[in-house]
Amino acid sequence: MINNSSNLNPKLFDSDIEQVPTRTGFGEGLVLAAEENKQVVGLCADLTESTRMQDFAEKFPERFFEVGVAEQNMVTVAAGMALGGKIPFTASYATFSPGRNWEQIRTTICYNDVPVKIIGSHAGVSVGPDGATHQALEDIAMMRALPNMIVISPADSIEAKKATQAIARISTPCYMRLSREKSPVITTEQTPFEIGKAEVFNDPSTSSGQADATIIATGQMVHRALLSAKELEKKKISVRVINCHTIKPLDKDTILKAAQETGAIVTAEEHQITGGLGGAVSELVSQNFPVPIKIIGIEDRFGESGEPNELLKKFGLTVDNISKAVKQVLKMKRAKL
Repeated sequence: MINNSSNLNPKLFDSDIEQVPTRTGFGEGLVLAAEENKQVVGLCADLTESTRMQDFAEKFPERFFEVGVAEQNMVTVAAGMALGGKIPFTASYATFSPGRNWEQIRTTICYNDVPVKIIGSHAGVSVGPDGATHQALEDIAMMRALPNMIVISPADSIEAKKATQAIARISTPCYMRLSREKSPVITTEQTPFEIGKAEVFNDPSTSSGQADATIIATGQMVHRALLSAKELEKKKISVRVINCHTIKPLDKDTILKAAQETGAIVTAEEHQITGGLGGAVSELVSQNFPVPIKIIGIEDRFGESGEPNELLKKFGLTVDNISKAVKQVLKMKRAKL
């Protein structure tokens, strides 16, 4: 039985579940953060509407700075503002920020350890027809390698709103990746959110007392992980599902507990399999409690143009792909016994 004890949306498995882009949650959260703290400022690289910064810009025009198509300049200016006591949020497409300005982020923000919040929108292949040049598939790897950087990938728009408010309250460089397309709203206002704390969204009890395997997912893949768990349940396979919204710092305790108790892990992300969530989990587990792991993600290639659902299917990011991976790790787990 799917466990809904984490205050998830009661329409979680309904076909008419509400769908909202995570970037919309960011826009709402930024206004709330600015109302809470007058030091919050916003900078954008000529993508105010696309990144959902327009409400902030309209409500706080004196605190909004349009820098134009100049992503390297944007984060450098933001670093200076942070050194002056401000809490800057910078927004662009993830392919441009951090894609185009990574060195400036490294040197002016992370090296100085100043609280600039970098928002990378339109990440993943679900950007759709914009194609490979606009589909950021490497951003998690780029940003989690940087010292002092926190990396967050919210599961839905409500979590994106909460994450925006949360990162505004900490004096640390942060990166948050957002999607362009609408995605299911799976959480509620009551669902817990804490930076660095993964949430167990499903933990079925079995006759043995533990689930057969764990799916650790991030971003839009969390909903697909829950759908996979529901399908596997029909086949008498019980699966723990973890929403890993914070990829750095990783919630070591929750992940290692899952490794120890279930003995098999599948990770799922709309990102390259190299250097993303799967890499982070593998690094942790292999050094502490090795168990079979399968990584669902982009397999060392660029994206392409197409409709979001078509691309997700082509790149192997579906519910069925996750379910097959769970069955594979279970075979590996049994072979290890």
